[in-house]
Amino acid sequence: MPDSVPTTDSAGPRDPQAPRTRSGAAIPGRSAVLAWAVAGAIGAVVLITVLILTAGSAVYSVLGYADPGAVTKLGVNILRWVVDVAGAACVGSLVFSAFFTTPQQSGIVSADGYAALRFGGGAAWAWFGGALLMTLFDAADSAGQPVSEVADSEALLGLLGALDAPKAWLLSALCSLIVAVSCQVVLRWRTSMVLAGVAAVGLLPPVFVSNSASNAGHDFATNSLVFHILAASLWLGVLIAMAAHVRRRGAHLASVTTRYRRFALGCWLVLAVSGTIDALVLMTPTRLLGTGYGSLVLLKAVCLLLLGAISVLARRRVSGVARSGDSRRALLHLVGLDTAIMLVTIGVSMGMAHTPPPNLLTRDVTATEVIFGYSLPDPPTLLRFVTMWRLDLILGTAALVLAAGYLLGVRRLRSRGEHWPGGRVVAWLSGCAAILVGTSSGLGMYAPAVFSVHMITHVLLNMLAPALLVLGGPVTLALRALPSAASGQLYGPREWVLAITRSPLVRVLTHPALAAVLLIGSLYGLYLTGLFEAAMEEHWAHQILYVYFLVTGYLYYWAVVGVDATPRQLPHLPRLGIVLGAMPFQVFFGVIVMSMPTVIAGNYYRTLDLPWASELLADQRLGGVIGWLAGEVPLMLALAVLLWQWHRDQQDGDGSGAEGSDEDAAHTAMLAKLAESRRS
Repeated sequence: MPDSVPTTDSAGPRDPQAPRTRSGAAIPGRSAVLAWAVAGAIGAVVLITVLILTAGSAVYSVLGYADPGAVTKLGVNILRWVVDVAGAACVGSLVFSAFFTTPQQSGIVSADGYAALRFGGGAAWAWFGGALLMTLFDAADSAGQPVSEVADSEALLGLLGALDAPKAWLLSALCSLIVAVSCQVVLRWRTSMVLAGVAAVGLLPPVFVSNSASNAGHDFATNSLVFHILAASLWLGVLIAMAAHVRRRGAHLASVTTRYRRFALGCWLVLAVSGTIDALVLMTPTRLLGTGYGSLVLLKAVCLLLLGAISVLARRRVSGVARSGDSRRALLHLVGLDTAIMLVTIGVSMGMAHTPPPNLLTRDVTATEVIFGYSLPDPPTLLRFVTMWRLDLILGTAALVLAAGYLLGVRRLRSRGEHWPGGRVVAWLSGCAAILVGTSSGLGMYAPAVFSVHMITHVLLNMLAPALLVLGGPVTLALRALPSAASGQLYGPREWVLAITRSPLVRVLTHPALAAVLLIGSLYGLYLTGLFEAAMEEHWAHQILYVYFLVTGYLYYWAVVGVDATPRQLPHLPRLGIVLGAMPFQVFFGVIVMSMPTVIAGNYYRTLDLPWASELLADQRLGGVIGWLAGEVPLMLALAVLLWQWHRDQQDGDGSGAEGSDEDAAHTAMLAKLAESRRS
């Protein structure tokens, strides 16, 4: 291995005011964290046992299954708790390594980052083993059979083919295995960011087969649960990593604890909002009292309030943590208590997963509610496209957050007297509006049910919105608006943005040829195979499809007309050829769709059984026309912008396009200054 294992924190010295101790000497409060963690784990296991044994077989009766027995019921829920804690410890440790430490000048993680990385790897192995066992236990639990009856390979393979839950655990196990193996060899700081992302994705497959994914309103419930699981896992995992950092007296203790406090506040807010949304979908407020599920919701709310109160108390200990052993001891006690309550809270969640929510018992659902989460009794009209709104909690919220963050960045620049072009603001906000309309308006609601409407959203998300977003220059704005970290201090958002945009992965993905293949290839690979039908049948696959549209579109337009400098700068003429080369493929796709004698995803659309959607082939031909004509508009926009950029650069005396304006030159000088400050 070419990279050496870090033995000291060369990114910055240990806190000079931190008390020194001999090797092996006891650190004040270090045993308190372990004591509280053990108490929380015991309390969680006891709580899970009581909840499962007292719940009886109600959830199995609702689903039409037999009771699998106490061993299987307890095993699947306690094992799920262990897997959730291990997954959280893995993700949180990797996030801590990537965003709570500063790497060495060579790009290798610091000693603190290395410790977190290796701990995350160990947790990933535990997560992997637990997820494999969950495949067996969840298969037995979902089938209503004792685990001993499905332990042989033939029975297990049969259940794997028939049930979704075991497949979800296998996907989670695969992600955890990738992370576990990678943590044994990875020493690069940038790579720890990627591993944190892979681990976070590995937490999600079980979410998509939970109670929230099988009821009317499941689009709200599932999306809110994604936020909920990620926030809870990240909070617990970073809390564990931060406790270990304080115990070993890592570098930048005051800065780390301050950053953690802000991070925990954000996680708390996400947990509160997402938990409320999920609870409202699964039950009405009037049933909080008098139902087992409502009691567990109230108990979880109490735990969340306690966590918030502890965070307020911990804030008072942050400023003195690097200087005072008493402050460190008190902080460790609060961190231990925080950990214990979070472990118990996860135990409450296990009880909620085993308790049928009231809406699952009382509501009849239509075919569209089962697939979409909502009903569409009337045909689409222009008025309904404009007046009907249902916020996509993931992409719709992302559009609003991106718009607000961009405006805050512009405000910061202008408050310093710096100029930022108004045209870029309009482009960015228009791109965010296109995402919001394509996912959360009447267009977004009818897109899963009508192929022609889906093609409109495809053009909005895959072509128009990305073209507008790259013209907003968000990377340049971020690098200008965000403050730089002082030499030897913790890296901040500005350094994170720079590291990501200059990474080898982004350099590969922004190669214009590859970006063009990803953009155009998705048209043929998605709609002319069975992939489109498979994606539309599941809400989570539908969400992934939309994210893919946005990402591939952004990469393509960033490579050919982006305001922000890319890792791989090409002259204007090759970029012009790439834009012109994409146009015929867009036309050919539209012609193929219009001339097809069979309906794309015909079984899926017939399953919806919408009385007003009978002419499927005619609607598909309309979708082909939309894909052809509307898809050309963003490409024409990109062509016009590219020609204007070429003309502007020639007027400035440089036709290469690398630095065609004073603003771009200032941006390049700024990057050089940052690189110089890192070396100093």
